[in-house]
Amino acid sequence: MKYVINDGFNSELVKNAFFDGELEIPIIKKQNGPCDFKKMVPFTCINKVDGREEVLCFYENDSKFNDFTIHPDRHIGEITKFSAVISLDNSLYWDMPLCLQIADIYFNRAIGHYLQEQGFYVIPNIRWGDERTYTTEVLPEKVAFLGVEKNSIVSIGDYGQISDAEKKCQFRKGLIAMLDEIEPKIVLVYGPNSPKIFDGLYDKTNFVFFDDWITSVKGGNSTNGNN
Repeated sequence: MKYVINDGFNSELVKNAFFDGELEIPIIKKQNGPCDFKKMVPFTCINKVDGREEVLCFYENDSKFNDFTIHPDRHIGEITKFSAVISLDNSLYWDMPLCLQIADIYFNRAIGHYLQEQGFYVIPNIRWGDERTYTTEVLPEKVAFLGVEKNSIVSIGDYGQISDAEKKCQFRKGLIAMLDEIEPKIVLVYGPNSPKIFDGLYDKTNFVFFDDWITSVKGGNSTNGNN
């Protein structure tokens, strides 16, 4: 009898990939194109839009896109209607072991690369955990930003991550580190334009803000931070 061991690595995700840094995080290649999307649509709401003017995102609880993380190939058909896809937003909690934070960053980039291989326009989602992920205090490189080329169009989600003063402070520190490291030409933001987060940073890039899904369906209207 032949036994097939599934170690969860899913090496097919990184077929043909290039890797970045000593930790060898898969690279999502820089893509240039229009960012005139009207809405960001979470994975669980893809059947509520036609996809032509929206970008698919994963800014929701990890459990809601867990099957996509494990079996992205099973969902290619249902997301082909979208003109662009933002890579996964796996949670990086401050109290997570560093190895798990790195693993979530790896799968973000690995699945982003896989989607590029399937022909999708992929925008890297940048998410950082505690200071070990966006500084070199522990690791030799800022792992939260590996696998993303300089001057790329990137996306971040602040919705649900800035609920108190401490979280706002930590989020801003990571954001500043990201802007300095990647120097993105455009940053798409899923969530509110909070002055405590973004004030003083508008000259570093072009921020484009999107309402979270619930707000958008109720007719909300976020304003761009550089207006």
